Amino acid sequence: MAEFPSKVSTRTSSPAQGAGASVSALRPDLGFVRSSLGALMLLQLVLGLLVWALIADTPHYVYPAYGWVMFVAVFLWLVTIIFFVLYLFQLHMKLYMVPWPLVLMIFNVGATVLYITAFITCSASVELTSLKGTRPYNQRAAASVIINLRELQADSKGCVLQ
Repeated sequence: MAEFPSKVSTRTSSPAQGAGASVSALRPDLGFVRSSLGALMLLQLVLGLLVWALIADTPHYVYPAYGWVMFVAVFLWLVTIIFFVLYLFQLHMKLYMVPWPLVLMIFNVGATVLYITAFITCSASVELTSLKGTRPYNQRAAASVIINLRELQADSKGCVLQ
């Protein structure tokens, strides 16, 4: 027992070295934003924000059909933000066990179906819920067109993944 202290070797490290490694891992990958997938995700974020802003600015709560359109627009916009952040900070590489191309393809197919239903709902309700030429009519018509653009964009993003 007397020899025990002479055989012990100790090392010390500063806590700043360990903390610096985790912060540098969260640097954004600007190459992703310039890629086709990143550009399409940014376009989807902008168009999604525009859709739900147009619907939210009108009295959508009076008509139940616009509740569905609002749900689709906001829900898919938030999920797109999550995927964008995952890819921007390369967090998908840390979760390597998830088949990300398959997850994105399933998301885009599901988003396409939901956007089609929202487009049909919004388009069918425009004429019934407002007078032609008024501000709410124009906003709802614009939202219908943008939903259709997002639907096409989600389809093209599925093609980019393959």
